[in-house]
Amino acid sequence: QVQLVESGGGLVQAGGSLRLSCVASGSIFSSATMDWYRQAPGKQRELVARFACAGNISYGDSVKGRFTISRDNAKNAVYLQMNRLKPEATAVYYCRYWRAGAYDYWGQGTQVTVSS
Repeated sequence: QVQLVESGGGLVQAGGSLRLSCVASGSIFSSATMDWYRQAPGKQRELVARFACAGNISYGDSVKGRFTISRDNAKNAVYLQMNRLKPEATAVYYCRYWRAGAYDYWGQGTQVTVSS
């Protein structure tokens, strides 16, 4: 089992920044991909950023150039630096730790609210 704990969410004005953290504990695997997803009220959960175990990084189109994902394998952590936040970024942000066909764990989520 793997436990994921997200932190760093909160209320920020449009144009501001937040940094989310996700720390994994338990049966840690070195080959996991770590993602950030978000889900706004009434909308489907969407991929925000991905840091694959091989080092490949990708972003959702709506956050490219403003969000940065980073990873610290020594701390079993993944981070999401969010700059120039927009009101439409308001959502619950979830951390995912997974490997296709092997395991798939999600955190409990952290709320991000961007006021206009």
